[in-house]
Amino acid sequence: MIDMGQLPDGRRVQAVDLQAGRLRARVLTLGAIVQDLRLDGIDHPLVLGYPDPAAYLSDPFIHVGALVGRFANRIAGARIRLSGRVHDLDANEGPNCLHGGSAGASVRLWRVTQAAPDAVTMALDFADGEMGFPGAMQAVATLSLMDQDGTAALTVALQATATRPTPCNLTHHGYWTLSPDAATDQVLQIDADRYLPVDQALIPLPDAPAPVAGTRFDFRQPRPLGDAGLDHCWCLSDSHGPLRPVASLTAPDLRLRVLTTAPGLQVYDGGHFPHGGLPGHPGQIARPQGAVAFEAQEWPDAPNRPDFPPAILRPGTVWRTETRYLLDRP
Repeated sequence: MIDMGQLPDGRRVQAVDLQAGRLRARVLTLGAIVQDLRLDGIDHPLVLGYPDPAAYLSDPFIHVGALVGRFANRIAGARIRLSGRVHDLDANEGPNCLHGGSAGASVRLWRVTQAAPDAVTMALDFADGEMGFPGAMQAVATLSLMDQDGTAALTVALQATATRPTPCNLTHHGYWTLSPDAATDQVLQIDADRYLPVDQALIPLPDAPAPVAGTRFDFRQPRPLGDAGLDHCWCLSDSHGPLRPVASLTAPDLRLRVLTTAPGLQVYDGGHFPHGGLPGHPGQIARPQGAVAFEAQEWPDAPNRPDFPPAILRPGTVWRTETRYLLDRP
């Protein structure tokens, strides 16, 4: 492991370098962040990242490249009712709880439990009552690389167990920079016929989900990403399923294909990034629609929505999900 230095609060961050053929990655113990991802023959980073780990804590977009949870996305009113009891959660985005609260997985130090040249496994323990969530929960993440027959891949396999019933929704929050300065050159496809309309706080509306047909959210056929302003969850299925292709983003020189077992896919096109660009690695400026996140997950606010696929992890069971990001030439 590589010592990346000390955070302002005194914690030390380590890094693990991975490689498989043409694909190279650096993963931090802070947030299990994929800090950098490079493919031979492509002259820019494939993901948004910061060279200095402390920048992940000082920047408003602190979830860049991280694993988020224990419940990714938003829980309305930062409150859930579970097992006959109301639990008040950490309200870190207005009145709502975002990505597990202000001390969620993205700002915690994960511990490395196993490392190989092309893969690393990390674990994180959540205490009972932390951020208001019931039950102690352990998360385990394996990030691995592959390069075979002209296709490279980053795979994120996640699992969790808990001591009491608790909401569980972990996801990788990487921002892909296939064509950082040419949003109009990127073509998006999402294999879903439903999505979750949201209110101004990005909480699903009472009548969600809704058909994508006839709306700007219909990406069943590939079309330019443009300046759509996307930060929504597409409904892939009503439960976890097999690993299958669900989305793609194609730039002139590179194509990203997303496969997942999860029932939902949040797509965020960086629409709230500064128009002057968000600086990352040397020479990297991510402007709105120039860096796109594909967050495979449970449906947002599912603990408060009995009509949504359930997202409660119970003792004696194991929550699992796997997402694979394939990279090849279009």
